[in-house]
Amino acid sequence: MYIVAIGWAYVILMMAVTASTIGKALVILVFLGVLPLALFVYVADRPRRRQRSMVDQGADQRDAADPHSD
Repeated sequence: MYIVAIGWAYVILMMAVTASTIGKALVILVFLGVLPLALFVYVADRPRRRQRSMVDQGADQRDAADPHSD
């Protein structure tokens, strides 16, 4: 998953470097680089976040059932 994000970041960085002005380079970096990469990482990491939340909920339920678990 992360190799795709790294490859995309490299391509966008090279596009920004070859832009004619600094303004165009910043627009390219933000709208073609940062925003799509943030969305991609958020969506691609969803299963891991869901699994972590399930584990956390299970731990909370066990602690709630036995108040003297410590």
